[in-house]
Amino acid sequence: MSSVVPGSPARLDLIDVSAGYGGEPVLCNVSARIPHGARVAVVGPNGAGKSTLFKALVGLLPLQGGEVYVHGRPLRSHQDCVAYVPQREDVDWRFPVTVADVVMMGRYGRLGWMKRPGQQDREVVVRSLAQMGIANLAGSSIGELSGGQQQRVFLARALAQEPHILLMDEPFSGVDVSTQEATLALLDQLRGQGVTALVSTHDLTLVAARFDYVMLINHRLIAFGPVGEAFTAPALSEAFGGQVFFLNGAGVVDQCCPPPPSGRPRQ
Repeated sequence: MSSVVPGSPARLDLIDVSAGYGGEPVLCNVSARIPHGARVAVVGPNGAGKSTLFKALVGLLPLQGGEVYVHGRPLRSHQDCVAYVPQREDVDWRFPVTVADVVMMGRYGRLGWMKRPGQQDREVVVRSLAQMGIANLAGSSIGELSGGQQQRVFLARALAQEPHILLMDEPFSGVDVSTQEATLALLDQLRGQGVTALVSTHDLTLVAARFDYVMLINHRLIAFGPVGEAFTAPALSEAFGGQVFFLNGAGVVDQCCPPPPSGRPRQ
């Protein structure tokens, strides 16, 4: 496995990417070139393929077609540098691990097979916990925490991975205001470090205010580009099938958008 020079640009290229479950495509022929250090909002209705895209980008789902390049090389041909923060409902919080254990999982890609964490790994974990304001919870069971605390733990795990690209699936849903602010502050900090971030969200007002690029998807790519160019009323209406209304020019998702059917993987 070849290494990546620290600090090198992490451009992300998607070329006709298709992915899905059980042979059934959910996301079809998505192409985009995401610049190094960009903050990208991934927007679309429930079931549109946002989570499917993220899972494909970290290898949890095999590609059904197309190619993904990171640092100009095929996905997973380099040291693991893509971190993923899943939706909280996708995690089994009953698993008996401590907060520190979960954050240490972010180091496993760097440790390699059967190697034990060293002093540097433990220092990174401590620093990541402190950065997210949860150092006092290191010995707590992950299942005992509030939703906002659990979200901070997974953000700390992503930090411990020292990623070049960060994928965050609905990080602003179901958490308290302080956790939302901590998440935005983290994104600001990572921007300063040149980390590329893709964040799925339904908060279109936040997209307009805090993101550089927007990717609108509904099983296929509707629009991609700088927010000022791609974040338009026609593109939003096409992505959401008319389930969008506007207040003072800012798009707001209508709450009539249905949840995914029970028992199916979140897409």
